[in-house]
Amino acid sequence: MFSILKKIGLLKPQAHQQSQATLPTIQVDMHSHLLPAIDDGSKSIEESLQLIQCLVQLGYRKLITTPHIMSDFYKNTPEIIDTKLKELQKALQDQQIAVEIEAAAEYYFDEWFIRQVRNGDKLLTFGDNYLLFETNFYNKPAQLFEVIFDLQSQGYKPVFAHPERYIYLQSDFKILEKIAERGVFLQLNLNSLSGYYDKPAQDFAEKMLDRKFVHFVGSDCHSSRHIEALKRTQTKKSFAKLAEFELLNNTL
Repeated sequence: MFSILKKIGLLKPQAHQQSQATLPTIQVDMHSHLLPAIDDGSKSIEESLQLIQCLVQLGYRKLITTPHIMSDFYKNTPEIIDTKLKELQKALQDQQIAVEIEAAAEYYFDEWFIRQVRNGDKLLTFGDNYLLFETNFYNKPAQLFEVIFDLQSQGYKPVFAHPERYIYLQSDFKILEKIAERGVFLQLNLNSLSGYYDKPAQDFAEKMLDRKFVHFVGSDCHSSRHIEALKRTQTKKSFAKLAEFELLNNTL
């Protein structure tokens, strides 16, 4: 298995904490909030540049940043996101920071999102038409499976952001099984593996690993606190387990 992972770029020797044969190399991050002053992530170009420099030092070579789109708080549009992306790309070029950066979005499962899907509006995706979405943390949306079907019917590949953090899933793993059975891709937040959010999220993340219910991993980086947590996460045994997965990150 390790030889296969090396060939597809998911495993690369590293020289700290864990055995060289067990640490995964994740060179592409597909969930972060690095565009300046657009959501609850980076507040300025300067902060964005600092965060990106830290992510590069952690081994990332490509970043697909995903600002929130939420009707009540962050009414971002493809045009707003594209403008901010070009601003950040220029700043990276000016500072000679060698990293590739793209932008998609993290859609909040609200009435606005449902309306966009039903209207056939163009939605922001990454890679092979992957679409990242999140839901309310406490209750399963009533139309969850219907909207997933609509997305797939339109050619989108839904990616469920950080399932381990949802209270309604923590109390009923079978819901996640049903979501996975529908062909939805599952994205784990790396920092859940070190207990950054809380113990229930960490326990659920480890259960996802045990069940092989992980297709993507993301930093979900909003600030320097997440960077420091990522450094700790990379020393955990649960992080090393990711070497057993054929993660889709490095295919992007």
